[in-house]
Amino acid sequence: MRGDHLDWPFFDDSHRAWAARVDAYCAARPAPSHPTARDAVDRACRDAVRAMGDAGLLRECVPQADGGACARVDSRALCIARERLAYDDGLADFAFAMQGLGSGAIALAGDAAARSRWLPAVAAGHAIAAFALTEPQAGSDVAAIAMRARRDGGDYVLDGEKTWISNGGIADFYCVFARSSAMGGSAGLSAFVVPADLRGVTIVERLDAIAPDPLAHLA
Repeated sequence: MRGDHLDWPFFDDSHRAWAARVDAYCAARPAPSHPTARDAVDRACRDAVRAMGDAGLLRECVPQADGGACARVDSRALCIARERLAYDDGLADFAFAMQGLGSGAIALAGDAAARSRWLPAVAAGHAIAAFALTEPQAGSDVAAIAMRARRDGGDYVLDGEKTWISNGGIADFYCVFARSSAMGGSAGLSAFVVPADLRGVTIVERLDAIAPDPLAHLA
């Protein structure tokens, strides 16, 4: 896909080359199947992540030091990819976006252990990421988050629920936001990397939406 907007001054030759690469990927991939059954949607999302990982597209979602393509994640490149993927297949766009969103906090502020465990796997399409912010009572109002994070020796115990979580039920890890201090509003929040198979992580309910995306209510 080649649009006049790619000639705008905040795009350069690398962005135009990237747009051509994503366009070629979309042109070569099988036509989207538009599944509606939950198992089929889950499988299609996993397949999309693996295919984009194999093609190297997901390397744009993480920094070069962690297996990515560029020294810093380029939001313009992500927008270019999402525009083309969404034109071709909404589920592919969803899968690409969530790899970046779910791993973004780790790329920005994660320690060495979290970065080495998860970011190369995200870039390769071997791990599916999820971003757990929204809550049943707070919605996406960050200042109203109620989930608590309590220190227990060298660990934290998270207590609460998240809902409408994209990739919920199929993710390998969740970036979970919880209240870790008595400070009010958004000041007392921390982000935690929670592996999906960690003891106590429960899929309360899988949620349906008009768009065929994996969504879930977590506890």
